[in-house]
Amino acid sequence: MPRDIVVGIDGSTEGLAAAHWAAQEAQRRGTGLGVIHVWHRHARPAPYVPMDSTEREWAEQLLGEAVRSVRAAHPWLRITDRLVCDSTVAGLLEAAADTDLLVLGSRGLGPVGGFLTGSVSQRVVGRSARPVVLVRAGRSAADEHLPSTDGVAPEEIPQTPYRHVVLGLQTDRPCDELIEFAFDAARRRGTGLSVVHAFRTAFRPAPVPSVPLVSATPEGPAPVSWPHAQALADEERTVAAVLRPWREKYPTVPVTETVTEGRAAVVLVRAAQDGGLLVVGRRGLDHRVGVFTGPVTHAVLHHVGCPVAVVPHG
Repeated sequence: MPRDIVVGIDGSTEGLAAAHWAAQEAQRRGTGLGVIHVWHRHARPAPYVPMDSTEREWAEQLLGEAVRSVRAAHPWLRITDRLVCDSTVAGLLEAAADTDLLVLGSRGLGPVGGFLTGSVSQRVVGRSARPVVLVRAGRSAADEHLPSTDGVAPEEIPQTPYRHVVLGLQTDRPCDELIEFAFDAARRRGTGLSVVHAFRTAFRPAPVPSVPLVSATPEGPAPVSWPHAQALADEERTVAAVLRPWREKYPTVPVTETVTEGRAAVVLVRAAQDGGLLVVGRRGLDHRVGVFTGPVTHAVLHHVGCPVAVVPHG
């Protein structure tokens, strides 16, 4: 049985956007939603706490406001709240261990510490054994759907097609958890999956004449030399082989494959511009203190506007 989704809130607009995104995801999965707020006592009263309130009372107020906002928008969703006194990272990691998905706000510094990308959120992403989705402030239900030329009323949003899910795929190590997460996300949304694989070659085009070939790049057809064309063909075959069993497992999910030479972060940021969700991987677990999300994940968390799911694998 699927477990409830958990969202961490911190009093910021990013945290509230994450809570509403998590509520929508819980409805798609048929689960409940757990809203958690982690706070900790300070030796001296924190400057953001009102003079007539204790730190705990202020934490309770922030949690209550977030829960009321989500309940108003999703009256039929089962919602539980949880107040935890602990360090922010430890409290969120403990919450993640009890769920299939943890959702956080990104690039926001809230009144109680926030989940500033490069700080708390990246430490949680780098150490969580469960997938973590980061959501920016200002994201709404309509942003996950394709725009309508005639406009759309709020009650009509669920009937509007979803934007596609984008999967950043590496093929040098097994990543079943990552691929399944992306296919399942696309299936639940009834939309397509765009699989993007970027690679780099150590050689450059030969200066001797060669038979003109065409590369498959987002910018359109472009002549390439034989060594590069061979490398591209090899990478395309590898991607197709990796995805073949998943296409068979999820036959209703339309899949497009884009294989191109270039920097993975740049390619993924471009590919996610019109996407509703970007799915990237993180290898293994690193329990050391610090930020260990990997350069590609670190880059997309800073530059991609849509929600980003980081899935540990391998």
